[in-house]
Amino acid sequence: MNQDLGPKPRRDLAAQVKYLVIPGDLVDGIGIYVNQLDELTIPTQRAQYREAAKLLEKLPPHIETVIIPGNHDAVRRSLPQPAIPESYAPELYANPRIHMAPNPIALNLNGVKVFVAHGSALTDILGSTPGHDFHNPVTAVELLLKCRHIAPSYGKSTPIAPEKIDRLVIKEIPDVVLMGHIHIHESKRYKGITLIASGSFQDQTPFQKRMKLDPTPGVISVFNLKTHNEIPLDLERLE
Repeated sequence: MNQDLGPKPRRDLAAQVKYLVIPGDLVDGIGIYVNQLDELTIPTQRAQYREAAKLLEKLPPHIETVIIPGNHDAVRRSLPQPAIPESYAPELYANPRIHMAPNPIALNLNGVKVFVAHGSALTDILGSTPGHDFHNPVTAVELLLKCRHIAPSYGKSTPIAPEKIDRLVIKEIPDVVLMGHIHIHESKRYKGITLIASGSFQDQTPFQKRMKLDPTPGVISVFNLKTHNEIPLDLERLE
């Protein structure tokens, strides 16, 4: 996005980026799975957020960043999740171009309705629904959209907070649905709605290898707010 890498068409595309949306798991966290600490380069969450803030500070000043939490972040596991607290990430809150939001969140970006959720319940859907598997996460994103709820099953691996108002409902039909969690990038169109399962910037971990999960690190979606065209971009192959 600083227009210093790749051929001219890719640099021109980067120059048009106005918003960066991160659907959770900004950091790797601590104690998310067994023996995770042995794999961490930065062993505390506060230091992880501090490093993330340094990287985001390098973005061009015209880019606005929206960050929601995921199950690796310093928030409760049960849905809905509040924004990452300032006490853990003061450097992110100090940046006026970074907006810390809850999970899920319905955004309006220049008139385009973007529904963003981390997608923790994708694990439940992909692991128990016939016709779905972890290699094609966008099919589960589509199913959640059809259900109009980001965690329609109860009692599985996704904890749900007992709140009076169900904030997990997809109230309005969005133009875009963005979810993460599975670390595999995939996108499709469903009845005019763009569905995006985002990748990550982390290569395969030993835990993912045991789960036979092959992530797609460095693959992102660039979405045109005017034309609604979605361009998958592999940052390792800027051609």
